Amino acid sequence: MSLSGWICLVTGASRGIGKGIALQLSEAGAIVYITGRQEKTLKETATEVDERGGKCIPVICDSTKDDDIEKLFERIKQEQDGRMDLLVNNAYAGVQTIFENGGKKFWETDPSIWDTINNTGLRSHYICSVYAARMMVARGQGLIVNISSMGGLQYLFNVPYGVGKAACDRMAIDMAVELRKRGVAAVSLWPGPVKTELITQFVLSNDAPQEAKIPSQLKDVFANGETPECSGVCIVNLAKDKNLMSLSGKIFMTCDLARRYGIRDVDGRPIEDFTTLKFLLTQMPYVSWLSSFVPSFIRMPRFLLPLLNNHF
Repeated sequence: MSLSGWICLVTGASRGIGKGIALQLSEAGAIVYITGRQEKTLKETATEVDERGGKCIPVICDSTKDDDIEKLFERIKQEQDGRMDLLVNNAYAGVQTIFENGGKKFWETDPSIWDTINNTGLRSHYICSVYAARMMVARGQGLIVNISSMGGLQYLFNVPYGVGKAACDRMAIDMAVELRKRGVAAVSLWPGPVKTELITQFVLSNDAPQEAKIPSQLKDVFANGETPECSGVCIVNLAKDKNLMSLSGKIFMTCDLARRYGIRDVDGRPIEDFTTLKFLLTQMPYVSWLSSFVPSFIRMPRFLLPLLNNHF
């Protein structure tokens, strides 16, 4: 129970990665507030947390509404005597829109796709971070985690997606600068491909919409992807790191934290390191056979990964 007594908030936790994070935080002993727009799915997640022996408090909150966010933090402040130890900015509403518009260029889609992808993501992350930081700074400790992706480094899905993820990364980096002397850390976390409910529906299912079809190689990567709880395992280990402040302002992939803490996914599988030369070779049809001869410890510098964009 390494996080016993911690007060945590995970936004967008009624399913997917957010749900997985909430499950792992609660298993570690934390009291976890979770948000979402649908009462039914929120209660289902809370019930699953309770069945595992954790404590979860579901709160209906529309992350596009500033008043809802303000009321959420006011409630936590009153119920927990002003304490908040960990905020995970995970709320996101763009997955279905991304796949329904798969293959379309930015000028071929309605401009409102920007708001669909980035209001419940980027904008709400900033607002939640403001309220959380006020509580954390007052106590001189805390951790803010932005759930982002490799789309912040190289083209992935579409223009609004990439810009939003790059901004989430930059937000964590810049928040860390202003929070450093206050004992509060901020990081950005890139999960690998995750086999969530929506990915199963829009990518892996035989009934997936035609417009959502993706290359077979990428489909295979998702089929063998991380569990939704993998990011939660990583965040629990990060939160209890005695050198947490030295990590503030950094961008981590789940495989980075797996390597740092020696952890595996909840199903026992090793967490795939997408930066290894061995893995990257497996994604290149004509030279994939070379991967069996390459040691797994050889990694590509992250800034070079966009050069391989055409192979994914």
